[in-house]
Amino acid sequence: MNHNEFPAPEPTEPTNQEAAAPTPEKTWLPISARARRVLGVLFEKAKTTPNSYPLTLNALTNGCNQKSNRYPVMHLELADVEDAIEELREAGAATLIQGAGWTEKYRHNAYEWLGVGKVESAVMTELLLRGAQTIGELRGRAARMEAIADLNELRPILDGLKARGLVVSLTPTGRGHVVTHGLYLDREWDKVRAPYEGQTLDAPPPSAAAAAAPVARSESGDPAAPVAAPPIAAPAPPAIEPGLIAAMERQFDEMKSQIGELRQTVEETQTGLAETQEELRRLKDDLGV
Repeated sequence: MNHNEFPAPEPTEPTNQEAAAPTPEKTWLPISARARRVLGVLFEKAKTTPNSYPLTLNALTNGCNQKSNRYPVMHLELADVEDAIEELREAGAATLIQGAGWTEKYRHNAYEWLGVGKVESAVMTELLLRGAQTIGELRGRAARMEAIADLNELRPILDGLKARGLVVSLTPTGRGHVVTHGLYLDREWDKVRAPYEGQTLDAPPPSAAAAAAPVARSESGDPAAPVAAPPIAAPAPPAIEPGLIAAMERQFDEMKSQIGELRQTVEETQTGLAETQEELRRLKDDLGV
């Protein structure tokens, strides 16, 4: 790239929080798992750390391998991220620019590429970074970037994204409704849907007729001692929905990641405090206090 070129101006977020202007036709396409992670990180960092955005290759790689707010946790090398960036650039979803010191940096074009607004982009960011999740989980996570008061506010946003194929339902609507994004490759869909298939109803209770004890009679026709009724089988325990198991596993993994992130934050705080105390000590020595 010509190093004498000035970086392209950074596009601002759409002002309409509900939706971007409708696009005349679909402009996005399915992309690989690594490209989805890179796009999600660019989307996230543009919102949460705007002073550090656009991102260098190192910063982008660290964001992809971040242990918190990610599922699954990835371990990508610089070359992996470079390949993913190239895929996004060819698709029109990301751009290479240059900042101070001629350091190459990257930004997303996802507002235009996906045709989304600010709140929609927060929803898509969380789905790209974490994959399938309940709409309750999604609301809480997306709200860290854009205000979403409750599920009643989220549902019409999801409906608009579903209409464009950007969001896909994996379970029926209602309690525990699970959704994901629509950017998976064709070969990935069977694996994505598998944990949510084969859901069954609870076993029905035994009928009253089965509990009635038959009465035996002697050869003369007189009633004989009643025959013991066969034992009544206990109703089968309710089937556990595969989707619930997957959601519990994700929550457990997330809790572990959050604990690790909290431990790292505490250690960094302690280190920073020690450095501050040392700096104060040197300052006192310089002042002769």
